[in-house]
Amino acid sequence: MNKEAIRQQIVDTANRRYATKKYDPHKHIDPADWQTILEAGRLSPSSFGYEPWKFILINSPQVKEDIRPFAWGVANSLNGADKLLLILARTDVTYDSDYVRGLVEGLHHHQFSPDSKASQSFKHFQERDMAINNDRERFDWASKQTYIAMANMMTAAAELDIDSCPLEGFNYQKMDDYLTTHGIIDPKHWRASVMVSFGYRDQPIKPKVRQPLGQIYEELN
Repeated sequence: MNKEAIRQQIVDTANRRYATKKYDPHKHIDPADWQTILEAGRLSPSSFGYEPWKFILINSPQVKEDIRPFAWGVANSLNGADKLLLILARTDVTYDSDYVRGLVEGLHHHQFSPDSKASQSFKHFQERDMAINNDRERFDWASKQTYIAMANMMTAAAELDIDSCPLEGFNYQKMDDYLTTHGIIDPKHWRASVMVSFGYRDQPIKPKVRQPLGQIYEELN
């Protein structure tokens, strides 16, 4: 495929992706396609490479019914999407946290020290550049990373002719309380960040309406 064809494919995929409001409950995603979508999320970039996310696939009919009363924006997905994915964000990513130590030593096989140049660089970034000083601010920072992973999964799905919809329409406190009460999360480490559904639409794709590029893009020369 030449470069022009690749460019066109990228634009076609962007137009193909559509926030699906109505799914066909009788159509199911091929397991190999689903693993590819998950891999696109797993391989997503994150700040300092600390991957402050976790993906939870909600298969349980009981859990779906339990969250329905406080997840108004998820109702259409509950009624037909093949996959409903909850994405968590960490609240405890700090330069000296056990989580970061585990990544540095267990995954990257480097010696860890909170006094190392790398650790102190991350500390400076969080506390000075980003002004992150508490669990809520750390969660907000981590939550931004999860949206990168979600967007990559949605794009991968569109490449595979699979539909999706990003979902923020739920009560976050009630969701966190539910997940905590049922032992799904430890709130000292995790909170709900966003949800996303996948499946096959049972509605036509509407042409995208977006602002012209000239209104949202400029160059500083």
